[in-house]
Amino acid sequence: MSTPDVMVGLSGGVDSSVAALLLRDAGVPLAGLFMQNWADDGSGDCRAEDDRRDAVAVAGRLGVPIHFRDFSREYWDGVFAHFIDEYAAGRTPNPDVLCNREIKFKYFLDAAHALGASRIATGHYARIDRAGGRWRLLRAQDTGKDQSYFLHQLGQAQLAATLFPLGDLPKSEVRERARAAGLQTAEKKDSTGICFIGERDFRTFLSRYVPAREGEIRTPDGRVVGRHPGVFYFTLGQREGLQLGGVRGFAAAPWYVVDKRVEDNVLVVDQARDSRWLMSRTTWTAAAHWIAGAPPAPRFEALAQTRYRQTAEPASVEVRDDGSLRVAFVRPQRAVTPGQSLVLYLGEECLGGAVIERCDAPCDPGAAGG
Repeated sequence: MSTPDVMVGLSGGVDSSVAALLLRDAGVPLAGLFMQNWADDGSGDCRAEDDRRDAVAVAGRLGVPIHFRDFSREYWDGVFAHFIDEYAAGRTPNPDVLCNREIKFKYFLDAAHALGASRIATGHYARIDRAGGRWRLLRAQDTGKDQSYFLHQLGQAQLAATLFPLGDLPKSEVRERARAAGLQTAEKKDSTGICFIGERDFRTFLSRYVPAREGEIRTPDGRVVGRHPGVFYFTLGQREGLQLGGVRGFAAAPWYVVDKRVEDNVLVVDQARDSRWLMSRTTWTAAAHWIAGAPPAPRFEALAQTRYRQTAEPASVEVRDDGSLRVAFVRPQRAVTPGQSLVLYLGEECLGGAVIERCDAPCDPGAAGG
C-alpha cells in the first residue's frame, strides 16, 4: 500500500464520498479513514455500522484504501462530557463545534499524520485560502450549506493541513457527481442532529444523563400556565413540546420559551414569537478563538452570527482585557442563547468566535451586567 498524501475522512455520507471522488480524479495519492466517535450504548439507534459499511463500499468503488480508528473515548471526554455538563447548567451547547475541534481536526489529523499523510480532507462545505501570509477560512459558495460556523475554532496549523474539496460546489452538483460515479451514497439522506442521539427521542436520551424534575411553566409576570418535564429539554425561542393548549385567560396563540430558570426549576414562556423578553442588542461571550491567532483590532465592525441557521448581522465588537467579547448588534437579536457560539465574519472570511455567556434580554439574569 503506497503512502497517501491526503487522508479523507470517509463518514459514509455523500459529501465525504464526493470529496474523495474529486481528489482521486485529480490524481492525489489518497486513502480514507472512518472514525467511530460513539460507542454502542445498547439502544441500536446510532447509524455507525450502516455508515461504516457505506464508507467501505465507497472506498472500494473508488479504489482507495481505507483505515479505521475508534475515537469514542476521546469523543466522550472531549465532547460528550461537556455536552452533558452544559445541559445540566441550563445552557444549550453545540457539540458539532467541539467535535470538529477535538476530534476531526485533532485526533483525526494526528492519525492521518501517523499513517504518512501530510494533509486531511473532509466533506465540509467551506473554503480555505492563503492571503497576506496567513490561512483564511471562507464561507462555501453554496451559502445554504455553508459550515464555516461549525469550523470557527480551527487555527493556522489545521487550515494549512486541510482540504475542503466541496467548497466551490452546490449540494445539487455533489449528488449529481455521486450518481455519475455510481456511489451508493448518492441518494443517502443527509445526517441531522447528533449521532449519539440518532433517531431517538431527545428527552428520553438526555434523561439518562441529566435527571429531570418537573416544574412550573410561568409567564414573565409570574402567572402559572402549565408544567414542564424538565427545563433542560428546552431552549430559548422554542415553540414545540410545551403542550400548552388553550390556557384560560390567554389568547389562543402559540407559546415560546423566553427563559430557563434552573435555580428554581421554572420555565418562562410568552405568546409572541418576537417577544420583548427574547430580544437583545448586546451579547457577552467567553474568551474568543481567532483563526488568525489574534483579533483584527481591539474594537472593530463585523458580521456576527449567534446560531447556525441565522443570517449574520452587523455588530460592533469589543475585545475585553480577558479575551472575552462584548458584541453590540445594530438590530435587536432574537433568542441569543448561552452555550451556543457567536461567530464573526468580515465579508466571506470567518474570523473566529466564542461561546455566548449572556445577553441583555430582559429575562437574562446577567442582563444588567456590563
